Amino acid sequence: MARAPFEMAGIQVQPGARQTIEIPVAKLYTHTPLHLPVEIVHGRRDGPVLMVCGAIHGDEIAGVEIVRRVLTNSALRNLRGTLIAVPIVNIFGFVHRTRYLPDRRDLNRCFPGSERGSLGGRIAYLLRTQIMEHVTHIIDLHTGAIHRFNLPQIRAELKNPETARMAEAFAAPVIINAGLREGSLRAYADSLDIPVITYEGGEALRFDDVVIGSGVKGVMRVMRELEMVPPRKGRNTSKKRSEIAASSQWVRADIDGIMRPVAQLGQKVRKGQKLAMVADPFGESETAVISPCSGIVICVNNLPLVNEGEAIYHIARFDELSEAEKAMDYFRSSFEAEVSEAVVPMHPWDELQK
Repeated sequence: MARAPFEMAGIQVQPGARQTIEIPVAKLYTHTPLHLPVEIVHGRRDGPVLMVCGAIHGDEIAGVEIVRRVLTNSALRNLRGTLIAVPIVNIFGFVHRTRYLPDRRDLNRCFPGSERGSLGGRIAYLLRTQIMEHVTHIIDLHTGAIHRFNLPQIRAELKNPETARMAEAFAAPVIINAGLREGSLRAYADSLDIPVITYEGGEALRFDDVVIGSGVKGVMRVMRELEMVPPRKGRNTSKKRSEIAASSQWVRADIDGIMRPVAQLGQKVRKGQKLAMVADPFGESETAVISPCSGIVICVNNLPLVNEGEAIYHIARFDELSEAEKAMDYFRSSFEAEVSEAVVPMHPWDELQK
C-alpha cells in the first residue's frame, strides 16, 4: 500500500517528494506579509516525523545554516518517514538580527501560545497547531547569546528514554540533563510526550565551522538512530563520544573591569584554578576569577568588558571527569582529522593541551 501524502497548511506533499511551504505569520506595519518557511521531505516509507528547527531566537543564526546543510545531504534520497525543516522560527527577530520579538518577548517562553494572545503567543500557537501536532521527534537548534560562545552540547530531559537515545546519538561532547523551563518549546513538547533535544553551540550572529559541522553530523546521526536514513558503513563506535554532566555552574565577575581570560573553551579545570583576571583600566587593582568546582568549560564570555555579577564562564560538572575528558579528546581529534589538510580560521579550542 502506497504511503499517504503529508498535509500541512492545506498543501499535500506526495511520498518521495519535497516541497517548501510558506505559512502566513503576520504583516509588518508596512503591510509587508511575513511567512514561516517550512520544507517538507516526505519519504516513500513510513517512519518517524522529525522536526528540525532553528532561530527560535532570531539572532541564533547557526541553526539556519545547519538546517540548510542537512537538506542538501544525499542520504535524504532514501528517507524513511518525514523530515520537517523549519530553519527560521522567529522570522521577526531574524529580520532585525535580534533575539526577541518586536514587543521584546522571548518566543521560547510563549508556548503553548494563544490564537488571540501576544505576538509571541500567536506565533507559538501557529507553530504548535500547524507543525508540532504532526511530529514524533524534535531537534531544536540554538547558540549562545551575543558575546558568549557555547561548546557544542546537548540539553535534554533525560528521564524520557527516547529523548536520552536521541541525545546519545547526536554525539556532542557534553550532554546536560537540563530541567524544563516553563513556556519553552522543549517543555511544551515534553508535555505532549514528544522526545526533544536542544543543540547549543557557538555564538549569536556568528557562523563557526566546527559548531555548524557538529550540528549537521549530530542531526544526521539522530536520523540514523531513528532509522530514517541508512546507516553509514564502517562507523566507529569504540571511542567515547559524549558524557552526561551531573550539573553545571555559572562563574560571575566579582568586580567591574577588563577581563583577561586564562581558561579556554573545552578545557578541563580544577576547583580553585584561575579562570581569568579582571583589572581596572589603570592596573591599580586586579582580581582573579577562581573556579568554584572541577569540570569542563562549556561557555566563555568573549567580551573583555565585564560588570560585577556578569556571567563569564559556564562549567559543566561530571561524576567522572576523566570520562568527560575522553569525550572532549574524541571531539577534538575528529575535528582535527577533518581539517588537517585545510586552512581554517582559529577556533576557541585550537590551543588546548598544546
